[in-house]
Amino acid sequence: MDAGAANPAASSGDPSSTEAGDSTSLAALRAHLASHLPGAARAWLDQALAEAAAHPGTHGPISVWELRIAEAGRRCGDEHADAARVLVLHAAGADPEALSRVYRQGTGAERRAVLHALPHLVDGPDGLPLIEDALRTNDTRLVAAAVGPYAARHLDAHNWRHAVLKCLFTGVSVDSVADLERRARGDAELARMLGDYATERTAAGRPVPEDLHRVLALTDSAAAPHGSDTPHAKES
Repeated sequence: MDAGAANPAASSGDPSSTEAGDSTSLAALRAHLASHLPGAARAWLDQALAEAAAHPGTHGPISVWELRIAEAGRRCGDEHADAARVLVLHAAGADPEALSRVYRQGTGAERRAVLHALPHLVDGPDGLPLIEDALRTNDTRLVAAAVGPYAARHLDAHNWRHAVLKCLFTGVSVDSVADLERRARGDAELARMLGDYATERTAAGRPVPEDLHRVLALTDSAAAPHGSDTPHAKES
């Protein structure tokens, strides 16, 4: 796993993560890289995307675009590697099986790119096993990537609540949680869980994260209109 992945500070202000954020359009990512990468890196990316588009899927033990995923950090630098990997995955038309393979075999940085790519490549809930795996880790950059728009769209209410708590446990800013305001609005069960966590922290003489109070305030908002929650938001 990539160095520094367990550092809570890495979960915020990470330029590569911000740049590749799942809600950013692919066209915007491409334009940003075109204007920020040096000439050699731009040429490499153009070639990598052309290869991925020409040879999607898997050819032999490993596809050429998977090799480019592995090279992206060295070619584009850590600041731009996430965005480059998302673009290569999209150009290759990576399906859930391919995304899972890249995730399982990849470094922490490559796994993070897969998580950022999910909303661009997977329409339904087939990518949830990768989200759930990332949320079981203590790699704060993976956790931050896992709570993006794909999780907001497809995690059921029970697992989404635990994802919010995971952010609090690991020091990941709740700013990383996509659609937080809508999903937390009027959620009495989330409020109860946050209250229990705050009580435990206080009893142990430990500070209560400021983010907890932010989310708790959202749960006090008026209840969401009927039918506005995600299709998979039923408590399990």
